[in-house]
Amino acid sequence: MSTALRIVRREVPAHGPWPEAVPPVLQRVYAARGITEPAQAELKLARLLPPESLGRVGQAAALLAEAIARDAHIVVVGDFDCDGATGTAVAVRGLRLLGARRVSYQVPHRVTHGYGLTPGLVDDLVALAPDLVLTVDSGIACHAGVAAARARGWQVLVTDHHLPGETLPEADVIVDPNLGDDAFPSKALAGVGVVFYLLLALRRQLRESGAFAGPEPDLSVLLDLVAVGTVADLVPLDYNNRLLVAAGLRRLRQGQGQPGLRALIELARRDEPSLTASDIGFAIGPRLNAAGRLEDMALGIECLLCDDPHRARELAAVLDRINAERKDVQQQMVDAAEALVQRLPLGEGELPSVLCLHEPDWHPGVVGLVASKLKDRLHRPVLAFAPAEPGSALLKGSARSIPGLHLRDALALVDARHPGLVERFGGHAMAAGLSLDAGKLPAFRAALETVVAGLLEPSLLRAELASDGELAAGEITRDLADQLRLAGPWGQGFPEPVFDGVFRVASWRRVGERHLKLELAPEAGGAAVSAIHFGGWTGSAPPPRVHAAYQLEPDDWNGRRGVQLLVRHLAPA
Repeated sequence: MSTALRIVRREVPAHGPWPEAVPPVLQRVYAARGITEPAQAELKLARLLPPESLGRVGQAAALLAEAIARDAHIVVVGDFDCDGATGTAVAVRGLRLLGARRVSYQVPHRVTHGYGLTPGLVDDLVALAPDLVLTVDSGIACHAGVAAARARGWQVLVTDHHLPGETLPEADVIVDPNLGDDAFPSKALAGVGVVFYLLLALRRQLRESGAFAGPEPDLSVLLDLVAVGTVADLVPLDYNNRLLVAAGLRRLRQGQGQPGLRALIELARRDEPSLTASDIGFAIGPRLNAAGRLEDMALGIECLLCDDPHRARELAAVLDRINAERKDVQQQMVDAAEALVQRLPLGEGELPSVLCLHEPDWHPGVVGLVASKLKDRLHRPVLAFAPAEPGSALLKGSARSIPGLHLRDALALVDARHPGLVERFGGHAMAAGLSLDAGKLPAFRAALETVVAGLLEPSLLRAELASDGELAAGEITRDLADQLRLAGPWGQGFPEPVFDGVFRVASWRRVGERHLKLELAPEAGGAAVSAIHFGGWTGSAPPPRVHAAYQLEPDDWNGRRGVQLLVRHLAPA
C-alpha cells in the first residue's frame, strides 16, 4: 500500500545580482530557500548569534564558574541519541578546557532508566557523589528526577531544546531557547548547540573575571561535534545552525575532527576532504545512534571523548558492528510494520490519517526508525510502539509527523481530553516520544485519530516532492554536482536540491533485491546519464519514458570522475 506523490516545483523569488562564479542553477536553488543575495549565503562564524542573547545563559554560566572555582564535581547527564552523545562530549571536553578538574558523565540506559534525569538514574548517580548535575539534551520534562537530585543536596542545571510543558522542573537554572519568555532568535538549536552556547557564555564570564592567565581556550575545536549532533537530530538548519554546521564541516574536511569522528568517517568509507551534512546524516549519525538504540550510548560517548586514534578506531569498529545489527533489526521491524498496514480493514488504497502500530517483539530502540520509514513511504503521521522491555506491560512509543501536524501539540491535546491515558510524552513538531500502558493502546489510538482529524487538513495527506525545476542537458555536469554538494550545508528546513525532468530509459538492471540501476537520456537531448534508484525495484521493468525527480551527485566509482542521478521518484511520463 502506498500513496500517490505529486512533484511540485518551488517558487523562485526575484534575486541577484550574484558573482559570475555562482552558476544560475545555484542562484535559483538559493532563492527558493530564501537566500536572494550573496551576503545571505556567506557562512562566517563571526555572524553567530551572540551567546548572551540566549535566555538565562548568564545565570547558568555564573553557576558553572562558581562550581569550577570551588573544585566542585560536575556530572554531565546526557541522552542516548546522537544529539545527546555529542552534547555530552562537548560539555565534558569544554568544561575541562575551561578549567574544570572534576568532570564526569552519565548517560541513561534506554531500557533500565528511560529518558532523561529520572529518579532511578539519580539513585545510580549517588556513587559518583556529584555537587552539580548538568543535563544535556534533556531535563525540561524531568520534574521527578530534578526534584530527587536537589533533595540530595545537588545543584541542577538543565540545558535542553525540547518544548516545555505547562510547568517547569525546579532546577537551579534552566537554559532552553524554547522557553516561553526566551527571546533568542533561533529556536532551532539542537541540544548540543545549547550546551555549546553555554560554554561560550562561561568562557566570556571567566575571561571577564580574569581567570585566564594565558591565551583563553579555543572552543572552536568542539564545532565538529556540534555539527554532527545538529545534523543528526534533524533540527531545522536555520541560518544560525548552518553557521555551526558549516564551521564543524570545515574542521572535519581539514582533518581536524575528534579522533572518534575521524575513525567513524573512515569506517563509513566517506571522503573526509569533501564530507557533507548528508554524510553525517546517513553514515556518521546512525553509527553513533545505534549504540543508544541497541546497547549503551556510553560506547558512543567514549568514542567521542577518546584522544588516542588507535583506541578511537577500536571503539568506532564496535559502533559499526552494532549499527549493522541495528540495520537487520530495523528491516525485520519495517517488514512487520508494512504487513500490519496491509492487514488494516480498509478499502483499496485507503489509509487512516494517522497510524499507530505495535508488535510485542519489537525493540524499543528502533521504533523511531520504523515510524520514520513508514511516514516517508505512506505520508502519514506514524507512531510505532514496543514493550519498554521484554514482557513489559508498559509501551514505549516513537512518533514521526508530516508537515501540517504538530505532534507534541496533538499529544498534549489527547492528554488534556483524556487525563491519565498517556503516562508521559514530549518532543517537537515533527518527532515525539511517549509511554503508555499496553491495555490503553486501543483507546489511545481512537483518541489520537479524533484529534488528528480535527487538526490535519485532508489536503495535507497527499504527498508532494518539491523540485527545483529542470536541468538542461548541458547542466548535468560534474562541476555543478560538486558545487551543489559543497554549497550547503543542506538538511532539515534547508533541503538538498532536487530536480525533475522527462527521460528515456536507455537501459536498466536490478541491483540487489530492491534497487534499480538505470541509464537515463534527457528527452530534450544529450547523452544518457547513470542513475540509481534505491528501493525502486517494483517487480517489473520501468516504462520507456519516465518523469524522474532526482539529486545530482558526483560519481567516483572505480576512480571515474563522473556524475549520477540519485533518483527520488520515478513515474511513467
